[in-house]
Amino acid sequence: MTMEQRSYNLCIVGFGNVGRALVRLLQRKSGELRHRYGIEWKITGIAGRSLGWIASSDGLDPDQLLADDLRSRMIPTAQGVRDWLKVSRADVLFESSSLNRHNGQPAIEHIRAALESGAHAISANKGPVVFALPELSELAASQGRRFLYESTVMDGVPVFSLFRETLPAVHVTGFRGILNGTTNVVLAGMEAGLELGQAVRKAQEMGIAESDPSDDLEGWDAAVKVAALTLAVLGHPLRLADIERQGISALDVATVQAARQAGTPYKLVCRAHREGNTVRASVRPERLPLSDPLARIDGGSSCVHFELDMLPGLTLIEHDPGLETTAYGMLADFIRAVSNK
Repeated sequence: MTMEQRSYNLCIVGFGNVGRALVRLLQRKSGELRHRYGIEWKITGIAGRSLGWIASSDGLDPDQLLADDLRSRMIPTAQGVRDWLKVSRADVLFESSSLNRHNGQPAIEHIRAALESGAHAISANKGPVVFALPELSELAASQGRRFLYESTVMDGVPVFSLFRETLPAVHVTGFRGILNGTTNVVLAGMEAGLELGQAVRKAQEMGIAESDPSDDLEGWDAAVKVAALTLAVLGHPLRLADIERQGISALDVATVQAARQAGTPYKLVCRAHREGNTVRASVRPERLPLSDPLARIDGGSSCVHFELDMLPGLTLIEHDPGLETTAYGMLADFIRAVSNK
């Protein structure tokens, strides 16, 4: 029996490292998508701050999109996100632009426009989840489309889909974890004797830290992830200002080394827990005994332990993720969206 095939027009906004990794993964998985899921695809739009809005309903050559001289060869063909979606005849939007931790824009508007145009919306950007999850989810439902965001926390680990699809009637009462790999790498460098700035530069050379690492070092990235998990998994909205936040920039080498030698290394720990009708949440460096699983999370790895009403507890660990891991989360959401699963 031959599986019915359907082709989807894919658009990617924020065509940086993650967007390119997604294109490579789509190419590598094309055969499996076709034969196992009945999915054909073509990329009909890419967009970015330095690229503008590039669209062709006939499709763009993936190999050309991955070429080093892309910027010099591609000419913008649309004006703004709504025109771009129309010209590209988008069926699915992948949102992978940079996070705006103040209000989630313009990513929220990108997703709103996609859903209103009749496209599914898949986000690796945490902003739309933290600032507009109820609105965008309701809009998606009203349009018969999906708004999915697996890659926003722990890359491709199935955190959100786990509770949405796999664990019915389970209630999450809280969580704790390490959700920022950059601080893990920086703290390891300081344990080895590097000053903070040196450890950051090493993390940047490894491709783990951003050129401006302040959101990581000051705990903002982790706090946004806490807010996303608290809203999407615990069902409780939190403003970033409601999360007690302290980064690692105040730690010095001697303090970090002494903690490690004492068997209680520093980790940037994220916490959230229900207390009656509210949720208390924090991000701060803590000394953890080596008997604590979080103390053994090294490198760019991350971990989250959920407290549940129906199970003793559930821990998810992601070992040294890369760009393809984030891209995989988006690919998995694509399959879920078009398969209605």
